[in-house]
Amino acid sequence: MFDWITGLLEQGGYFATAFLMWFENIFPPVPSELVMPLAGFLVYQGKLTLIGVLLAGTFGSLLGTWLWYLAARKFGQERLRRLVEKHGRWLTISTDNLDRASDWFERHGRMAILLGRMVPGVRTLISVPAGLTGMKTAPFLLYSLIGTLIWNSGLTGLGYLLGSQYTRVAQWLNPVTNVLLAALVLIYLYRLVTHKGAEKSG
Repeated sequence: MFDWITGLLEQGGYFATAFLMWFENIFPPVPSELVMPLAGFLVYQGKLTLIGVLLAGTFGSLLGTWLWYLAARKFGQERLRRLVEKHGRWLTISTDNLDRASDWFERHGRMAILLGRMVPGVRTLISVPAGLTGMKTAPFLLYSLIGTLIWNSGLTGLGYLLGSQYTRVAQWLNPVTNVLLAALVLIYLYRLVTHKGAEKSG
């Protein structure tokens, strides 16, 4: 599986990197924690460049989070919540996830955008409260850019360091990747089956 994913990134290059990072923001079960380190591994091998990977990954990620921001501004809170209640099952997103992102935004203000882009479980939807509160596009994109670039740089750096130790970890890296992807699939299926659009009070 490791070879398949790296092969996909190698063949698709920067486009594949950008697409997967965009898809991660639209479809949360796709993890940046897997995509960017593997892209960093290809940087170590000399098949991609560090600048190119960071630009592609950050562009794709920004595009995905910007779409959530636009959706929040267009639909408003009530319509967006109804949309999540109706279709959130396929994205494994509930209104509770929206509330969590909103609480994070209220506690940290604009810095929530920068910090939230580096917090798993929050980073995908932190743009929603920004759109709902009417945060201007320029500062939203700026804070998102900084947070995303820091996050992607760290993950890519880990992949690069992994490459320098590849001969030591090659024997167990592929099965570990298989287990990780299998776990993500199982978690997605579990959340798909047990998903509730809105949390019941009681």
